[in-house]
Formats: sequence, structure tokens, C-alpha cells
Amino acid sequence: MIFGLKTNIMYLFIQGQKKVTTMLRDMLKERCNSPETHRGDFIDQLCNDMGKEKFLTEDFGVLLIFGGLFATFESISAVLTLAFSLLEQHPSVLQELTAEHDAILKNRENPNSPLTWDEYKSMTFTLQVINETLRLGNVAPGLLRRALKDVTIKGYTIPEDWAIMVVPSALYLSPKSFKDPLEFNPWRWKIFMPFGGGLRQCAGAEYSRVFLATFLHVFVTKFSSTTIKGARVARNPILAFGDGMHIKFSEKTT
Repeated sequence: MIFGLKTNIMYLFIQGQKKVTTMLRDMLKERCNSPETHRGDFIDQLCNDMGKEKFLTEDFGVLLIFGGLFATFESISAVLTLAFSLLEQHPSVLQELTAEHDAILKNRENPNSPLTWDEYKSMTFTLQVINETLRLGNVAPGLLRRALKDVTIKGYTIPEDWAIMVVPSALYLSPKSFKDPLEFNPWRWKIFMPFGGGLRQCAGAEYSRVFLATFLHVFVTKFSSTTIKGARVARNPILAFGDGMHIKFSEKTT
């Protein structure tokens, strides 16, 4: 489903981003202007490279930090929290997920060897669980683009220079696309686009799947969990969980 958004709605979105980027800009300036030696972390490396590479301007650096924080923390942690909540509500899914990863361990010559790429590619059901979790709780509320010219879709015209917000969840949660769309059912699978599409697909799409699959592998093979307090799922507009989900983890004994 596609909506045309007027400039005033885009203004509210941009203002929220400006508050965060202003804070990050001040932090970056303070770090780069400090004569002290820091931890040699990402921001230190960015400060060093900004003096060597012409394309690494201060503006670019701020957006790089902003994108990195969202891609590597906010989105991953939200998806994992939702996955824990769904698995707790659907023990049959957790059972099959665990069986798939136990089989990976049994097929190894050395059970303690690290996870391999071939093992990751064999995680058919795990990837279906990840896909179904993303379908129900796609972290990004929409994909923003701008119309370079008048665009006519199904009798509606989106004027030139309007912002376009593609809302994937309007399709993923539609009964026309999925039977019982609010039901968590990893045994079904359809092609979808949780990471965008085309030339501007998220660069971290495959990384995110690998990260989630690896985390689930370690979780189901080494730990068991008990939910102390369930999550209250909401959108505002990013996926959120109220005061969080409280889980007790215990290491499995062999």
C-alpha cells in the first residue's frame, strides 16, 4: 500500500531526526577536538579518517553514526524481543526450532566447533521463523521516497515532489495476502521485503539474518528460558515493548 504524504508530515519526521543528529554532532565534535587518547573505538577511527578522506565530512560522519546505531542495536534488539515473545506463546515453534539446531550439533564431527556458513544456509525453519517475526513486526514503519514526477497508481496521482511512504505492514497484515495474518505461523512463507528493495535495499539485510540465526542457534542449544513478564507490543511509530520483557535464562546441562 502506498500513501502520498504532504510536507508538514515529513517536517515532523525530520525534526525528530534533527534532535538526535544534533546530539551526535556535539559528541563527534567533542571527541575529535579532544587531545586525549580514547579507546580506539569506531568514533576515534572516524575522527582519524575524517582528516584523510575528503568524502568523510562531519555531516557524513554524523549520519554514519546515526545509521549504525539504528541498524546494529535498535532494530536487532526489537526483533529479538518480539521473537522471544512469539516463541514463548508458541511452544511447538520453539520445539521445531530447537530440533533443527540440535540436528546441526549432532552432524558435526566436533560439537564444540564454531558455526559454519553451510550450517547457517541449512537453517530452513530458522529463517522461516525470522521471516515470520519480521512480517508481524517489521521494525521500520515505512519506506520513504520522493516522487521525481507525477505518478499515477490505480487512478490516484501522487504529485511531483511529494514524499511517498510505502507501508509494507499494510500488505503483510492483510487477510488478502495471508490467511489469519495476525497468527504467528512460520510454516508458511511468502516473498516479502522487510529490508526494502531495489537499488536501495538495506545493506545489512543478510547480516541481520545471519546475526538473528546465530543468536537463536546459541540460545536454543545452550539455554532455556522462563518468561517472568510478557511484552506489551506497540508502535510509536517504531516497534516498542512498554517497560520491556522480563526473561530468566538458565544454562542447559548435558
